[in-house]
Amino acid sequence: MFPSPKQAAGYLTEIKVSNTVKSLVSGNPFYCYQEKNYISVRKIQVTFYSIWDVIHMSKETPNPKNVVFDEIVFERRSHRRFWQEFPSKDDIKSIIDAGLHAPFAAAAVGNTKDYFRRFFILKMDSKSMTTAASLIFEEVSTMASKLELAMENNPKLREHATEFTNRLAIIKKLGKVPGVGTAPYFIIVAEKKGFPAVEQQSLAHCLENMWLKATALSLGFQLVSATAQMADNPEFCAMLEINPGEWAINGCAIGYPAEELSPSILPSVDEVTSWLE
Repeated sequence: MFPSPKQAAGYLTEIKVSNTVKSLVSGNPFYCYQEKNYISVRKIQVTFYSIWDVIHMSKETPNPKNVVFDEIVFERRSHRRFWQEFPSKDDIKSIIDAGLHAPFAAAAVGNTKDYFRRFFILKMDSKSMTTAASLIFEEVSTMASKLELAMENNPKLREHATEFTNRLAIIKKLGKVPGVGTAPYFIIVAEKKGFPAVEQQSLAHCLENMWLKATALSLGFQLVSATAQMADNPEFCAMLEINPGEWAINGCAIGYPAEELSPSILPSVDEVTSWLE
């Protein structure tokens, strides 16, 4: 026996089919033929086949939060091309708020006068962005030169670092670090150092939260890992008004993505999982 329209209205209003979320008309997955405002059950069984099994036969309703969370996680990508249009200030603040709610190493940081996590927003074509882009590119270029010199007499280092040095060479050829000035916003996150040194793990948690929030807002996100090399740079830290060496930092670029990326190809869970007794 079908539930009444009132009962049905409380059920799931979105069904995910073939990686696409489709809304059910009127938010009601059932239909009484005599009423005009509802889709027929027959039509829903054809168009949204899984709803019968999910709601009527299993008597269970998928948790909407779980459905949305899976969609965001599976859609997360690294974007490297952005439109120049600026996302709204509210969207950027909500991304930072997500980062602020990420886990942190309370035992390592302890009680500090300054809050353990800070955010710095740089806008495309701003004075601060120009300064940051120049300093980070200079740091990357210096690192590349030192690494190339070290590899000359170290075969083992050359074996492991060749791919990385090739990427650095591409950056030197471009004359800029991708993500710094190539997207509307460049956001730097600083995490207070403590003991034991787990600030990089805290930064990873923070940036992942921000990444997922950006994905939920249909914004592109690019991790700019070269930012981490600037934590001891006096001029860079002066721009942020933090003391060199006291904070670990990392950064990301955010904006509207200029291209649609294909789904990532990953192994199945069973291929990479071992259940230990």
